[in-house]
Amino acid sequence: MTTPTTTGVPETLPAASPPVSQPPHPLVEFWYHFRQNKGAMAGLAVILLIAVVALFAELVAPHDPNIQYRDAILVPPVWQEGGRWAFLLGTDDIGRDMLSRLIFGARLSMMIGLIVVTLSLAVGLALGMIAGFFGGATDALVMRFMDILLSLPSLLLAVVVAAILGPGLVNAMLAVSIVVIPHYARLTRAAVMAETNKDYVVASRVAGAGPLRLMLVVILPNCVAPLIVQATLGFSTAILDAAALGFLGLGAQPPTPEWGTMLASSLQFLQRAPWVVTWPGVAILVTVLAFNLLGDGLRDALDPKLKR
Repeated sequence: MTTPTTTGVPETLPAASPPVSQPPHPLVEFWYHFRQNKGAMAGLAVILLIAVVALFAELVAPHDPNIQYRDAILVPPVWQEGGRWAFLLGTDDIGRDMLSRLIFGARLSMMIGLIVVTLSLAVGLALGMIAGFFGGATDALVMRFMDILLSLPSLLLAVVVAAILGPGLVNAMLAVSIVVIPHYARLTRAAVMAETNKDYVVASRVAGAGPLRLMLVVILPNCVAPLIVQATLGFSTAILDAAALGFLGLGAQPPTPEWGTMLASSLQFLQRAPWVVTWPGVAILVTVLAFNLLGDGLRDALDPKLKR
């Protein structure tokens, strides 16, 4: 657009600059990339369903998980001959409703995963932060101990620890927590070492920030993404290992409705009544698979190199 001037020479007005678009919020960007992964969305839906069922187990379960119906021993699922609508998934060898025990077992499995991940993440995060930040002899001492734990098969180490502590659900959770600590410690150490020499950390150190502030306020927020992914995958590991310990008799003890214990107590009826073994196995399979799919989706959404 031109306008006349006092000299008669037309003057060109500058064009209006286009509006500057604001970058999307990090959570919006994360959700956009996460929902592109259909497997991760399916895993999230299954986990939310299991969590809701576990939370409201008393309202959802049709029967008490420990009540024995003497007139309904080894009743098949409702779609098989001899099944009853009162027991949709059948009953076990002493007349307990399978569906109710699976529902309460979901609550127990989610609790196991949450407690194990919380304990192992807290200890592993502390050890990894100390080793990665201070380095030197501290790093060598902590990491060599982690290497010793990693050199042993995880399930075998969990069995040894559970056998030393004694059978029981609490001891099984402690055993699984000890086994998975090295994974969080090494991951945290690697992330801390990658961030320690960056400019923002050096600037904070020059500004007078102490070691505790540097570790917890400056460095830790930038190491959260890989830990979130590992913690999600740790849920599946915790549930699977706890079920294995229960199957071996070192975890939850009968009549606790824990999936691994249900497998162990019903194994002798595999040929006569296969549903008493099938349903706990399917529950473990679906839950572990859902957490693995969710972890893969979180990794793809949080890692800039893997975003599509």
